[in-house]
Amino acid sequence: MRGWLLAWECACLLSVAAAQGMPTAAVPASTVATTDFLAEAKRVVNAAAQPGAPWNGPRDGPRAQAGKHIAVVAEDLRNGGIVGVVDGVLEAAKVIGWGVKIFDSAGTPDLRLKMLANALASRPDGMILVGSDARALLPGLRPFAERNIPVVGWHVAAQAGPVPGTPLAMNVATDPVEVARVTALAAIVQSGGHAGVVIFTDSNFRIAQAKADEMAAVVRECSGCTLLDMRDVPISRSQELMPATTRALLAQHGKRWTYALAVNDIYFDYAAPVLTQAGMPNAGMAMLSAGDGSESAFLRIRTGTFQTGTVAEPLNLHGWQLVDEMNRLLAGGGVTGYVVPVHLVTAENITADGGDRLIYDPANGYRDIYRHIWQRP
Repeated sequence: MRGWLLAWECACLLSVAAAQGMPTAAVPASTVATTDFLAEAKRVVNAAAQPGAPWNGPRDGPRAQAGKHIAVVAEDLRNGGIVGVVDGVLEAAKVIGWGVKIFDSAGTPDLRLKMLANALASRPDGMILVGSDARALLPGLRPFAERNIPVVGWHVAAQAGPVPGTPLAMNVATDPVEVARVTALAAIVQSGGHAGVVIFTDSNFRIAQAKADEMAAVVRECSGCTLLDMRDVPISRSQELMPATTRALLAQHGKRWTYALAVNDIYFDYAAPVLTQAGMPNAGMAMLSAGDGSESAFLRIRTGTFQTGTVAEPLNLHGWQLVDEMNRLLAGGGVTGYVVPVHLVTAENITADGGDRLIYDPANGYRDIYRHIWQRP
């Protein structure tokens, strides 16, 4: 769904009308384009907001390679998305029979390579990288490849799947471009095609910048919408920077700013209190996030406190998938490349698929399926 496609659709509709002897001047091309755009946006958003679909991932594979020791290097355990994935890894590791040691980089550049070195020194059978940029950490990852230690990761590159040019055999993630597209389209639908948008991203991570660029592209396609600003705020410094950034944006854009889009819910943890302090009514600003579906995001959506949507990651499921992909590598096989479908959480569907527990946990039986694959009780 791009501008050229909409123009083509408009031309076709007008040509048909003319052939049928109908007056074409009464339907301006811009009106037709806007109507078509919103109709397609609603279709995409409604599909993404449906309850979790049945499992469409792998159903067979190698049995458990028991007794392995796995190092987990986390970008920042203050980030709810990363914590959710690590919790899933720990849950799955207990089932498959592995020991896990966690190394936290605390979102600090100086600690990232150090934690990789410490993980390597622990002599693991495999390493799971959670939330860091694989290409930026290539010097610290090469020694794992040199020692034939398999590596998989979560949100470590701009696309799901293997990460060429790195030791990462698999980047577990939903499709970041589709996540971003659904997020931006949801804002457009909620605004009736008249959103004044500010986007928050972190250019330190390719996956974050890819999401932000796609959201910006979608907003620009909406003729009645305005992309007011894109702010580059490091996720690790969001607590420090977001309050002042939010106040500055309010002062600059005033009532024109009606929608905040972000690559991660954590930005809104520190923006929402500023909006409240500024006397902004909940209906005055809508927040939508292209990941990860944190507890605080679910609470804001449930209570109607600014946030109206999050394209939530199935964090616990992704932890199980990381363990399964690692198990396949340890058994001498290849990864599945499985990508979980995108899911938009809103006030209308928040009680389904784990929402009552403030998480997105698809009710598709994935735990039992992985147990069956691993031949574990």
